[in-house]
Amino acid sequence: MSRTSKEITTDNRQEEELSNDQKELLEKYDQESRFRSFKRGMALLITVIAVAFSLYHLYTSYFSGPVTLKHRSLHVGVALVLIFLLYPAFQRLKRSKLHWYDIIFSFLALSTTVYMFVEYLGIVNRGGLPNQWDVVFATILIVLVLEAARRVTGWALPLLAILFILYGLFGRNLPGIFRHRGFDWEQLSNFLYTTTEGIYGTAIGVSATYIFLFILFGAVLSKSGMGQFFNDISLALAGHTKGGPAKVAVLASGMLGSINGAAVANVVTTGAFTIPLMKKVGYQRNFAGAVEASASVGGQILPPIMGAAAFIMAEMLGMPYSQIALAAILPALLFYIGIITQVHLRASKDGLRGIKRADLPRVKEVMKERGHLLLPLLFLMYMLFFSGRTIIFSAFLTIIVTILVAMIRKTTRMSFKDIVEALEMGARNTLGVAIACAAVGIIVGVATLTGFGLKLANGIVLLGGQSLFLTLVFTMLACIVLGMGLPSIPTYIITATMAAPALVELGIQPFVAHMFVFYFGIFANITPPVALASFAAAGISGGDPMRTGFQSMKLSIAGFIVPYMFVYSNSLLLMDTTWLEGAVVVLTSITGVVMLGAGAEGYLFKKMNVFIRIVAIGGALLFMNPSFLTDMIGFSIIAAVILFQYIGYKKETNNSEVVM
Repeated sequence: MSRTSKEITTDNRQEEELSNDQKELLEKYDQESRFRSFKRGMALLITVIAVAFSLYHLYTSYFSGPVTLKHRSLHVGVALVLIFLLYPAFQRLKRSKLHWYDIIFSFLALSTTVYMFVEYLGIVNRGGLPNQWDVVFATILIVLVLEAARRVTGWALPLLAILFILYGLFGRNLPGIFRHRGFDWEQLSNFLYTTTEGIYGTAIGVSATYIFLFILFGAVLSKSGMGQFFNDISLALAGHTKGGPAKVAVLASGMLGSINGAAVANVVTTGAFTIPLMKKVGYQRNFAGAVEASASVGGQILPPIMGAAAFIMAEMLGMPYSQIALAAILPALLFYIGIITQVHLRASKDGLRGIKRADLPRVKEVMKERGHLLLPLLFLMYMLFFSGRTIIFSAFLTIIVTILVAMIRKTTRMSFKDIVEALEMGARNTLGVAIACAAVGIIVGVATLTGFGLKLANGIVLLGGQSLFLTLVFTMLACIVLGMGLPSIPTYIITATMAAPALVELGIQPFVAHMFVFYFGIFANITPPVALASFAAAGISGGDPMRTGFQSMKLSIAGFIVPYMFVYSNSLLLMDTTWLEGAVVVLTSITGVVMLGAGAEGYLFKKMNVFIRIVAIGGALLFMNPSFLTDMIGFSIIAAVILFQYIGYKKETNNSEVVM
């Protein structure tokens, strides 16, 4: 390995240190990362609680646990305790000091769980007729969930939950279709606390099972050095190609993003390594930041893990996870093909080269050193797709396998301290998702109780005038606006509850409708004016945040088109299709995405004028609603553009040779 190669991998080994250097940037754009920092006694107490929290979920995943309400109540209660200990009430407060009211909040949070355990039989026997203490503890829990959500996710989610609470209490006074019979506080709070339709609903159920385990799996993988492996193998495979560092960013961020599902954190950690490399080979800083932002966000639509959202989707739809993951493969690949296309064409247009092979790690060396870390991922896919075991058991076993596999080599071997830190990290990383799911439980609970979801769906359909395309556009806008202020998982749950039914009402299959809203809720992270992933990337690249955001949208253009494509043709999701039809769909969709990227970038073999760009994009869009006629027209247009570009390129090449 050459000297420069060693330097690159050394930089890569400093990933954890670099993320500390970028801590201020991460906290600026990712509120979930704004932890308190304690020393000695309090730090030890938090470690003990967090590790016990992780061990409890590992135990229940193998041996099963208490009944549903008790299990979910314990999950929420301990998450609330950790949040009040770790997150200050206001950002101006010292991060090293714990205030008296946070201790009170922590004990109150535990009291709601203790009450659920002690009074469980009484709650069940009362059957929706609460006593005074039921209402008291329900009120305490609702207030604590709203406050914890404010601390961890910001104001948007708790304010939305408060609006829904007010709607539940006073909706009887509203005019029109959104009027309901009305509920008093006793009825509303009891429904949110003592049923599996409110705070302890499906969202928290998934958080307390699948999500916690897969976030813990990601933490264990991170401790084993998987992030470094992704960076090194991406460098070895693509670093030497045209614009190589940008392709490295796409590959590494996509793979890591699928596992951790944290777009902003992924931008800051991986981007600290990839963005400077992109700038070094000549990529403009806004473009470099946009590449990292787009690739990091796209990880959440990439199987096998999809940032844990696929598990929520499986639970809400009652579908096997494996079916969802398989259906999501082609759209996700199209998204990344679109980014890679633009990255490559930008490098060709600007004459950017890659990194010299001699200065890069070799595939053989990388695989020898850390290639065994792929074994847990392969084992996970086997367990999920072929073993017939439950997702929860598969996740538990994969975590154990990861620790054992990491022992194979000294460089990846985890000490007892590393394992404890991974358990603590897993619990900490779950807090944002857990509290968001609890707050979403309030919103979904009120919507269920009042019938708001169905009324909103009817309103969207009415606004769209029974037009599928207009309804899709309105639904897309609603998802993007909602996603600008909320984390991606609660965004998906809310839109799946309230917006997806509008699409189902127009005859779209439920899974397709859920995938549509899921995509656009995620892409809010790169859509100005509030594009947190893009803004974080701009903080690293030194670019303009808004320009980086718009450049991210341009790079992700395939992601904005593909959802419309699979709504109009389910074959893109490989549903209800033959092998031949599937092959045709793969060919046409890849061709369309490549030409869409060429049109967006304005370059194929040579620069395109505005007219050719429009024609190329138009030809690509003809594949949006697949049929034999539109496919043939699209292929004809694209073939003409390619031929025209190639002839022009050859002429320019020949002329330059004559001049020389």
